[in-house]
Amino acid sequence: MAERTIPLIDHRHSAARPAVPRFAVAPNGLLSDRLGRALGDLRISVTDRCNFRCSYCMPKEVFDKNHRFLPHAELLSFEEITRLARVFALHGVHKLRLTGGEPLLRKNLEVLIEQLAALRTPEGAPLDLTLTTNASLLVRKAGALAAAGLKRVTVSLDALDDAVFRRMNDVDFPVAEVLAGIEAAVAAGLAPIKVNMVVKRGINDHEIVPMARFFRDHFGGKVVLRFIEYMDVGVTNGWRMDEVLPSAQVVARIHAAFPLRVLQATALGETAERWGYADGAGEVGVISSVTQAFCGDCNRARLSTEGKLYLCLFASRGHDLRALLRDPAGYSDTQIAAAIGAIWQGRDDRYSELRGSAQGAVASAAKVEMSYIGG
Repeated sequence: MAERTIPLIDHRHSAARPAVPRFAVAPNGLLSDRLGRALGDLRISVTDRCNFRCSYCMPKEVFDKNHRFLPHAELLSFEEITRLARVFALHGVHKLRLTGGEPLLRKNLEVLIEQLAALRTPEGAPLDLTLTTNASLLVRKAGALAAAGLKRVTVSLDALDDAVFRRMNDVDFPVAEVLAGIEAAVAAGLAPIKVNMVVKRGINDHEIVPMARFFRDHFGGKVVLRFIEYMDVGVTNGWRMDEVLPSAQVVARIHAAFPLRVLQATALGETAERWGYADGAGEVGVISSVTQAFCGDCNRARLSTEGKLYLCLFASRGHDLRALLRDPAGYSDTQIAAAIGAIWQGRDDRYSELRGSAQGAVASAAKVEMSYIGG
């Protein structure tokens, strides 16, 4: 059999340096892009490393023992991350999500969480501080994360069947340890917890109803299960449309076993469509970026681990904020905020809506990898 060749476009060492406006105006908390979408959510990748090799994110064929991860000196320091988060809060960001790679692999992450937990919006409210994890280290870290000020966690779990899950994470990691991590997070008060299942047709879609049944019956309503359509993020995961199971079919399968009713969204820009069990036994969500694009109210920006700002999960171009942080000119927060404001105001990204069009085809050729900027 011929070897499969997977291209990897390295976005880590090239990005546009943002222009700093000559006359910087202090942010007023109201910042909109070209489509009228306000900035409200910042996702911060704290590491490009992960101890899993899920095929839809970091396939082992690409991210093998010879793959060169970023050296520590190129990563944003905790102080640099906190400074940028403070500037983004001045622009209206009220939610921070720490991602990776696997964020719990970043040494002393609790120190960063303490710094971020101390930030406030211009109105004096704390930011909603969350973290996405594969839960492999959650048993030992949940208590310290909560004590540092983390509010909630989202856990990735793609199957309850141990053999299926081990194949999908491709490092032979057992389901039992993920469930133990969820239990530890609940005990530490990091709830409500969201559990994300990426669904691939023919791979793990038979696990949909068992997953729904399990999380209905366990954790006392403190865990919300969400099903994510397999997405064409990056260029290394071999994405094919015929492996996508539309969320409508996910809902239909669950509804046949446990009747559902539609729930209202809890916040503007929410990615998941919410469904409640008719008997009141909790809820599930579906994230349908492929079949039901939600670009219209997307309020999310993403910061890579070495300070590149991306305006879309499917972006191919970043903006080098680290260059401003470390410039000998010593730019002020107001100047950096002005540069960020100009970037967001020029934003018109809506890849999911354009998928399948000629414009979408051009954009898809060089998308950044999800493991680099987080989900």
